[in-house]
Amino acid sequence: MTDHPERAHGSSQAPSTVWTGRATNRIQWLLALTGAGCVALGIELAVVSPWSSGIAPLLMSVIGCLAVGLLILFGTLAFVHVAVKVDGDALEVRCGHAGLPRRRILITHVVGAEYVPKVNPRQWGGWGYRWRPEQGTAVVVRKGEGMALLLGDGRTFTVTVDDAESAVRFIRERMHLAAAERSRGRG
Repeated sequence: MTDHPERAHGSSQAPSTVWTGRATNRIQWLLALTGAGCVALGIELAVVSPWSSGIAPLLMSVIGCLAVGLLILFGTLAFVHVAVKVDGDALEVRCGHAGLPRRRILITHVVGAEYVPKVNPRQWGGWGYRWRPEQGTAVVVRKGEGMALLLGDGRTFTVTVDDAESAVRFIRERMHLAAAERSRGRG
């Protein structure tokens, strides 16, 4: 579900002050099942293990399976989807069902917004919250369209989101409104 600002041509209806969008990657659920399988294997080893070679190998196997399983499970569930919300003064990105990790960027800190037709996880080193020195920071949950924000400190923030073109238009509009308010405050 995506709510996008829509203007009724010729009406007195005020433009929307919030844009929301999201992107989902259902393949991540398969990876989460793999993590759950590792956790189940660790539990099974702990409960019904007839290991005759001692407690140390059993303990290492159980702890290894549980640790790997939990890392895979929680690491993938955090990036099953991303939700983006742009309101009057900021852009907020929330990942997964818990909304973590979360990033909030003030519109006054954005100096440019660009539509990116093809964001590929390979160019960022995979899915998730990514940082590359030559590219900046990104939240990548799937291959496809996204938007890139150029920030006032020279860094770039990219996020995959459905209908990124309308998000970019909305952010640019908010940037112009913020600039107009700043210029009115000076004069």
